[in-house]
Amino acid sequence: MMGYEQMNQMTMTTTAMMKNYNKRGLNNNTPQKKIMTRRSVSAIDGGAAAAAAEKGDRSQNLKTLDLSGMSLASLSASSINLASISQLDLSNNNIQKIPESLVARMLNLSALDLHSNQLKTLPNSIGCLSKLKFLNVSGNYLQFLPKTIEDCRSLEELNANFNELTRLPDAIGFELTNLIKLSVNSNKIIQLPQSVSHLTSLRVLDARLNRLGSLPEDLENLVNLQVLNVSQNFQYLTTLPYSVGLLISLVELDVSYNGITVLPHSLGCLRRIQKLSVQGNPLISPPFEVVEQGLEALKQYMSEKMTESYKKTPTKKKSWGIGKLVKYGLSSSPGRRTGRGDERQGFINVSDYRQIDGIASPRHMSLFNPRRLLSPLSAYFSPPRY
Repeated sequence: MMGYEQMNQMTMTTTAMMKNYNKRGLNNNTPQKKIMTRRSVSAIDGGAAAAAAEKGDRSQNLKTLDLSGMSLASLSASSINLASISQLDLSNNNIQKIPESLVARMLNLSALDLHSNQLKTLPNSIGCLSKLKFLNVSGNYLQFLPKTIEDCRSLEELNANFNELTRLPDAIGFELTNLIKLSVNSNKIIQLPQSVSHLTSLRVLDARLNRLGSLPEDLENLVNLQVLNVSQNFQYLTTLPYSVGLLISLVELDVSYNGITVLPHSLGCLRRIQKLSVQGNPLISPPFEVVEQGLEALKQYMSEKMTESYKKTPTKKKSWGIGKLVKYGLSSSPGRRTGRGDERQGFINVSDYRQIDGIASPRHMSLFNPRRLLSPLSAYFSPPRY
């Protein structure tokens, strides 16, 4: 740590100013006045910066701390008070590791900027940041995000561009339900987790310049998604799921420079689409002469193809499984249909199934025997003997 004599040689300036993170995509409807301390030093290590930051905290009730571009190589967990800091900028330094104990004390942190450092991992204690809304870890060497990031349930924007990520946490979509923008471009991601389709608040998904081989099937659940960019996955991405055309809020779709040969006909359903980029693909359908006519011509072509496909599809009699009994209910009387309208709603003919009172017969009562219920799983799930 730098001595006190060297500390006295540093030039320190303190100014009061507004620091607005809205420029990174966060919405703040009730902006509050922030106090920011910015220190300009000729040479400084992590310990000295921490000591200086602590002094600033005590004297000015610091809310925003900017330590960006100060050539920091490390941070001291014991000499900095982070309890009252709401925004912390540590970008453009040489930090290789964030102490676990330091992050665990950022309980009121809402914005954390770590971009352009030397980080290979993030601390597991990042899950303690329950108020975190903005996280920028782009421009590092991260190969994965800690699973505990799923506990940052207030997170609205996650920027992990320009790393070495090969995957995202499997349950990220189940937990980060407030996420509005997810940027993971310029990584090595092979597949997005299926849980991504549960990010119902998501408006922007940027996954370009990866190695994506496919997209999740249930994308239609992303009812607020406005921008989807999966361009430049090159030979890895060869198909798009049908659900891409069911994104009701989609305004911009970029699938350029991939290996896609056939676009799904469902793209004709994109009523709000304003920008569609498909260049750089070996497209067979739609043909090139349609693509070069522009967006409206392409949408019209897709819509017509979808109509033709629907007309050519033979009507098949649906065979309902037992699972539909719970979801759709039964007809009012056994052995009798309630009409074509009910059949379209999923009602079934009870005569096709065994009478329910048969389940109470002696040969079925063994299923509910306490000994059977407490027996090993293999015995419990074995079929009854007739």
